[in-house]
Amino acid sequence: MNQIEVLFFATMRAYTGVNRISMQIPDGIRVCDLKSILGKRYPDAKQALESILVSINKEYAFDEDTIPEGAEVALFPHISGGSGAYPLRPSE
Repeated sequence: MNQIEVLFFATMRAYTGVNRISMQIPDGIRVCDLKSILGKRYPDAKQALESILVSINKEYAFDEDTIPEGAEVALFPHISGGSGAYPLRPSE
């Protein structure tokens, strides 16, 4: 088994009601597997977990990435924004 820390930010914190948990996961587990486990533990977060950004030890991670022993896994909702009021490129 592998002990990890999971950090929840912004709306993920609101969906789960916690900002951090420690948990045991099986060795060799992937990010997508962790999302599935968390979706069962926190049903209100299940839909959001499908499109979150994940980092492992402060580096972006993808669904197929394996979570190493003792990792810090952070979960961030996608960030949208910008009003469209500014052009992408300054006028010449």
